[in-house]
Amino acid sequence: MDTVELLAHPVRLRIVHAMSGGQSMTTAQLCVRLPDVSKATVYRHVEILSTGGILEVAEEQRIRGAVERTYRLRRERAIIDAERAAAATPAEHRRIFAAAMATLLAEFNAYLDTEKADPTADLVGYRQHAVWLSPDEVAALIEDLRAAIVPRLTNEPTMERAPYLLSPILFPTVRP
Repeated sequence: MDTVELLAHPVRLRIVHAMSGGQSMTTAQLCVRLPDVSKATVYRHVEILSTGGILEVAEEQRIRGAVERTYRLRRERAIIDAERAAAATPAEHRRIFAAAMATLLAEFNAYLDTEKADPTADLVGYRQHAVWLSPDEVAALIEDLRAAIVPRLTNEPTMERAPYLLSPILFPTVRP
């Protein structure tokens, strides 16, 4: 299955997000992280991501006669590279964007449904800004964002760190 096919699904994207930070998890642990998704759905999408090479088995152990697998994310496989993005059709871009937005909405709702949700204290932000940029300024902005984000992508979980979902979205609007 093509990377776009693998990642353009809200549940699979949520599994990828949950597995970020170098974590290894069983499917049962993923079910706890995604309480609004049925267990059968989580198991099915873990299998799809594993078969597609996005997840790999880190460990197997026998538990009451069954084999329990612990998975880890293959981060280098969990991306749609520039070449594949450039080859995507408008319909594929719509599907990818819709999956990303559905994922954001599901993750935000799951966050708000927790007892400790405090958007102000957690510095939740969902601002949108319309900016006028030349092609060179767009490239510079993207470079600045990458310089700020990329070093943090390898942060591992600690007691002081909470997982945050960061989704920069940039596209030109229709010119007047």
